[in-house]
Amino acid sequence: MALGSRVSSFPALFSVPHLAALGIVLFLCLLVYLARNRFSPRQRILFRWSAAVLLVANELAYHAWNAQNGLWSVQTMLPLNICSVLVFASAFMLAARSYPVYEFCYFLGIGAASQVLVNPDLGVIQFPHFLFFQTSISHGLVVVAAVFMTVVEKFRPYPKSLLKVAVGMNAYLLLMAVVNHWLGSNYLFIAHKPETPTLLDLLGPWPWYIPEMEALGAAIAGALYLPFLLQDLARKRGAVLPR
Repeated sequence: MALGSRVSSFPALFSVPHLAALGIVLFLCLLVYLARNRFSPRQRILFRWSAAVLLVANELAYHAWNAQNGLWSVQTMLPLNICSVLVFASAFMLAARSYPVYEFCYFLGIGAASQVLVNPDLGVIQFPHFLFFQTSISHGLVVVAAVFMTVVEKFRPYPKSLLKVAVGMNAYLLLMAVVNHWLGSNYLFIAHKPETPTLLDLLGPWPWYIPEMEALGAAIAGALYLPFLLQDLARKRGAVLPR
């Protein structure tokens, strides 16, 4: 993935299976939004725990598959890439109904996981391979989890959330730079660009693509915050946008 270290796991970009996977994720997000006010307290708990368990089980299955096939190593498989971190963070957010974790999962989860779903690694592994489903489930559920907590549990980010995510992500980036130097790894793709085609190929050479990647992330975070900014401005003017 563009923000993870995974075996190539998708068929040709925008092939029928790829479009179907995108469509299912979009449909689930839309379904959650349309039913946002119809979840009973019991149904909300059931949804959160079911999604949390599926996220963790799916990720553990991915590690087991790599270990069984001799592909697991500390250089590539530690859960340190942003999407791997977000899988476990999203599971914790859902189970504990954690707002501090939500702040990160909203901006990073939707931004990073959506980018991977739209622009997955291109490789020889085709549908219906296990990795096709595993990748779709993990990244799709990260997005759906953030949407659920926003529209059903009524969580929302604030300006301070943007600051928290920016500081936290940059601190984590520095930590991963040390880890990469120590292990000879490439977590977060800050040691070099990934081997397979990704959106990073549109950016400059190392190390200049790193600040460019941060600028792109800031733009995505700003776009994700825009609906709440508009809602706050509308309320100040006496109009209330639909929730």
